Amino acid sequence: YADLAEVYEADAEYEPGTVLVIGGDKEVTVTDEAGSYKVIGVVSTNPAYLMNSEADGVAVALRGRVPCKVIGNVNKGDVLVASDTPGYAMVGAISHTLSPLQIVGRSLENKTDAQPGVIEIIV
Repeated sequence: YADLAEVYEADAEYEPGTVLVIGGDKEVTVTDEAGSYKVIGVVSTNPAYLMNSEADGVAVALRGRVPCKVIGNVNKGDVLVASDTPGYAMVGAISHTLSPLQIVGRSLENKTDAQPGVIEIIV
């Protein structure tokens, strides 16, 4: 994977692919509100460029390709938003009515079951 990421202070340790929002006791926390307007990004696995690399915290992918935790069926190109399952994204039901503040990214692959899983997305 290759993405542009920045280190943010997090209120806990989060595994790669976790969807984060602005909030909590620090700068970022795990999402738990469907369609949240506070989405900041996804925890990166291996950023090509890491801003604030000397800071303590978690690397949050701001642009590029990353794995992302998702729940529900997903088709290539679907717009993803935060779900109410902590740390997971879901398909935005009516994508043309979404605010850019709600969008986590877009799916680069299909997922054909409703169970939680991980797919590659573009942020």
